[in-house]
Order: sequence, then structure tokens, then C-alpha cells
Amino acid sequence: MTQQTHETGSATTTVPATTTSAATVTTPATTARDDTATAPPSFPPLAEPRPLGELRFWPRTFHDRLTAPLPGLKAMARFAREGSVRPGRDGLADIPRLPYEPGPLPRTDTGTVAVTWAGHASWIVRIGGLTVLTDPVWSRRIIGTPARVTPVGVPWETLPRVDAVVISHNHYDHLDAPTLRRLPRDTPVFVPAGLGRWFRRRRFTTVTELDWWEAAELSGVRFDFVPAHHWSKRTLTDTCHSLWGGWVLTAADGQRVYFAGDTGYGHWFSRIGGRYPGIDLALMPIGAYDPRWWLSDVHLDPEEAVRATEDLGARRMAPMHWGTFVLSAEPVLEPLTRVRAAWEKAGLDREDLWDLPVGGSRVLHPVASDRPA
Repeated sequence: MTQQTHETGSATTTVPATTTSAATVTTPATTARDDTATAPPSFPPLAEPRPLGELRFWPRTFHDRLTAPLPGLKAMARFAREGSVRPGRDGLADIPRLPYEPGPLPRTDTGTVAVTWAGHASWIVRIGGLTVLTDPVWSRRIIGTPARVTPVGVPWETLPRVDAVVISHNHYDHLDAPTLRRLPRDTPVFVPAGLGRWFRRRRFTTVTELDWWEAAELSGVRFDFVPAHHWSKRTLTDTCHSLWGGWVLTAADGQRVYFAGDTGYGHWFSRIGGRYPGIDLALMPIGAYDPRWWLSDVHLDPEEAVRATEDLGARRMAPMHWGTFVLSAEPVLEPLTRVRAAWEKAGLDREDLWDLPVGGSRVLHPVASDRPA
């Protein structure tokens, strides 16, 4: 499959008929070259924020955004023949040792960033005075998997007012209808292109759909939707009918948090890091990676998560997408032990690996000299 870049100014970018933002302008391939002109910057400027709740129209499918083919008949046959999707008894034996230490949410103000891991890909991110939930899943069970092996790290009733929700894609372990029903319908939600109608059918009133490299702004915090190496599917007939990706949240003072969502390893990380320099914290998936031949295109393993964090140029990494639901065959504690070893092998500062227990929190205090020029 030909890999699509979908960068601003790329002649291969697919543009929805009603999209006019700078993030999706197509540069004609026949533009004459001016050898005397100043070379363009390596990364285009950030797109202007789009209006909140804008009603938009999208292509029926986003198959052209895939960076690897979806499994074909041969792969499905091999998986049926040999692929276990659960650890053996020994791999499950460490469930009681999974780190679970719920605590109160830290106090924050507009000048601090705090993150609390509720489990899986669900975070409470406090940034720029806002409380943002990422891929909120507070349910005990999701379709197609056993019940969660660690409880939710933060009881729903202890949450402060939720100012916004970001969704990475529509898989059931990232888009959980029972959890979202708990939210007031006027909660602003930021979602991938093509997913807005799912929320509007459930009477959410401020639904902002974004394409890759597009952004919106809420109360001074910028929400940028960025590419990921993944896919989407929720029913038998909607494969890749909505987009998938991650989010870069940027406060007015420049502090940045990157939420990767669900992704395999590839070229997007260095491009995201180039366009959004000075990422203070990367929330990175490290689990659901075995068997590797089946999952490598769409899920990072721990070593790849560390490499991706380096590609981003992020200062810190907080692992996620492990220790909550048993989705694949690796032993339940293995992602944590491997990511710690990979971090040490890369020569990175141990204090910058925020390997939180479920329910754990960390606070990032800005340092003036630590901001990019």
C-alpha cells in the first residue's frame, strides 16, 4: 500500500469538498519551481482554529489514510489457526500485582498541567484551567473482552466538571457509549472526521470534527488532531468510515501534552514532533502488542513507544493502554517491565518516565527556561 503523507501542501492530500482550512490545501503538482526563492520551512505553519461545533461533510471512507493494509484472508486464516489473544495461565498470574493506587486529584491552576491515569487510554488531563477526558471508558466491561482486571482509578462522582472530551477513534475500548451517557450533552467533544454523527445522534450539542493537522480552541487551550498508524471500525459495515488519530493539547503559555490514542510505529511521530516542538509530556500506549505479526502495524510495543517518544522530541512519557483490559497475548505485567528497561537502555532520565499506577497522578510545573524559543 502506498503511504499517504497528508501534509499541508502535499499533492496527495484528499480534501473534503467543504474543507477550506490551511491544513488541507492542495498544492498543484505542476507549480513551477523557483530556484532563487527561499526554501520553504520543513513544517507548514499550524492551521487556524476551526469554529467549535462546525457542521462538516466528509468522504464516505478514509481507507486512503491507512499506512498498512488491513489483514487479508491469509492473515485471518493464520490467526484462526494459531493466534491466541489471551495470555496463558502464567501470564495472568500477575494480575494481583498490577499497580493500582487511586488517590485524590491534584490541585491545579492555569499555570500547571496535571495528568491522572484512570486506566487504559482514559486520562484526566488538567491544562490551561480545563479538565479534559481522553477516550473515557469507565465501564467494567467492553464488547468482546473480559471485564477489566483493575478497577477504574478515579470514581466518576469525584471528577470535577468536565470541560472537554477528546476521542482518538471509534473502537469500543476507546469510544464507550455507557460512559459518555454520563456527561452533560453540552460538554464540548473533539472527535475525528466522520465521527460527529455518532455524537449528534446521542444529542451532544458541541461536537467538533477535525481532519489531521486541523485544530480548534476552547478557553485558550488549543486542540490539534494529528495522525496515527491505526484504523477504525465499530460495526460490520463501517470499516474506516471515520478517521483515527491523536491529540496535541497546548495551553496559552505553551505547555503541551500529546495523547497518542492507539497507534503503531511509523513516520508520523517525527512529523508531529517537528510541527509541535517542545512537547512536555507524551501519553503513549505500550500494551496489546502480542502476537507481533498480527498487531505490529497498529499497536506499539514498549520499545517502540520509547523510540516514538524520542522521535516526538517529548520531554517525558507516561505509559498507557496496558494493565486494564486483557486484549492480547503478552503477560499482563510485561509491558511495564519492558518499557522501564527500554527507557534505561535509551539513556533517558528515569524521572521523565511517568509510569503511573492506575489512579496515579503527576503534576508538571512550568519552568520558564524550559520553554522553546
